[in-house]
Amino acid sequence: MKIIDAHAHIFPSKIADRAVHSISDFYEIPMNHNGSCDELLKSGKTIGVDKYLVFSTATTAHQVESINSFMIEQKNKHNEFIALGTMYIDYKGYADELKRLKDNGINGIKLHPDFQRFNIDDKKLYPVYDTLKELNMFVLTHAGDYRYGYSHPERVAKVAKDFPNLNIIAAHFGGWSQWDIATDYLVLPNVYYDTSSTYGFTGIEPIKKAFDVYDNTHIFFGTDFPMWDHEKEFESIKSLGLNDDLFEKVMAGNFIGFYRMYDSKFIL
Repeated sequence: MKIIDAHAHIFPSKIADRAVHSISDFYEIPMNHNGSCDELLKSGKTIGVDKYLVFSTATTAHQVESINSFMIEQKNKHNEFIALGTMYIDYKGYADELKRLKDNGINGIKLHPDFQRFNIDDKKLYPVYDTLKELNMFVLTHAGDYRYGYSHPERVAKVAKDFPNLNIIAAHFGGWSQWDIATDYLVLPNVYYDTSSTYGFTGIEPIKKAFDVYDNTHIFFGTDFPMWDHEKEFESIKSLGLNDDLFEKVMAGNFIGFYRMYDSKFIL
């Protein structure tokens, strides 16, 4: 069986520990790993991961180019990595930077509105979304946090409706800590979902509801590394009792179909 981890954070080795501590403080939970590329590959090897969708988040405008350069470098260094870039709301050169990503084989960006402290539907971001659409790129965004409104599922849905030709992956089944309302907003044809950071925070019922309500071809397996361990996340999704066909699609098949919209030659 093929496995794609569609949600993994990576950081340069020299800042990996510091970055992980920041995430740990933000969510008030301990991390399982240090966030380095080597640690990701080591953890994923335990379950036989074939590919990883990897990214890092700029928390200021001046970090955008250096992080994107790091992602390009790691994509070129590791055949296992499918990299995403980053963007920030006040970054002026977004059009040129997005084209640089696309020219280097990167087909999307990751946003984390709660870390970055801006609303996902802020109109200042709309030119960025327009450019992504023009370049045939997509967005993966953190979605939902009971403590803030930046990534509220309703805001994610507004962007999806305003840009129906832009595909959005709404992480954590579309509503980290707001699963009870995510399914009210995010059943949309251009919204996809990953399974990351759900089992560790909620019971099984919201997850079963997500599979009942969302288009099952739009659901991707993800771990939220370095927050969680690959073996544990693999066992958690197995515990749902999905039929074999759906299980294999969630573990890799769905993402393969999705990503071929951006790279027609993509294979495992």
